[in-house]
Amino acid sequence: MNRQIFQGDVIEQLAKFPDCSVDCIISSPPYWALRNYSVEGQLGLEPDFHDYLNKMQTIMDELKRVLKNTGTCWINLGDTYSGSGKGAGYDGAKESWRFDKKPELNETITAKSRIGIPERFYINCIDGGWIARNHIVWTKNNSMPSSVKDRFKNSWESVFFFSKNKKYYFDLDAV
Repeated sequence: MNRQIFQGDVIEQLAKFPDCSVDCIISSPPYWALRNYSVEGQLGLEPDFHDYLNKMQTIMDELKRVLKNTGTCWINLGDTYSGSGKGAGYDGAKESWRFDKKPELNETITAKSRIGIPERFYINCIDGGWIARNHIVWTKNNSMPSSVKDRFKNSWESVFFFSKNKKYYFDLDAV
C-alpha cells in the first residue's frame, strides 16, 4: 500500500490529486473562531462565519472531486457561540485564547447564541450535491470542563457521513 503525507493549504494540496482517486476521507477541520494556530490565512479565522462556511464549501467541492464513486467522506465539526461583547480570553493574568482581530458576528445572531455552524455546513453539503447518510452524535464522556454557568456544557460533537453516489463501499458488519 502506497502512503504519502501532504502538508499545506488544503486546496493547494487537493489540486495535486487526480479525480476519483481517494477511497475514504476523514477530517476534523478547524472550527470557526476557536483556535489561532498563527498561520497566515488559516481556516477558522475568517472575519465572518459565512466566509468560513463558503471556504468549507469550496473544500467540500474539491473533496467530492477527488473521492472515488464508491468512497465515503466523514467530517467532525463543532460549533461556536457568539460572544457576550465583553471580550474574552485575557483577564490580565491568564491568557486562554486571544485573537489580534476578533471575528465579527452577523448582526442577526444574538450574543451568547450558538452559531449553528455544523447544521449550516450540513445543509450546504446537501445543497452542494452530497448524499447525507448520517448525522452521528459523538458523545465525549470525558469532555473538557467548562466554566459556563448558564447552560449545559458541550459534551458531544457532530460527525457527518457523506457519499457522492447512492452505491458506495460500506461494511456494517465490521462496525
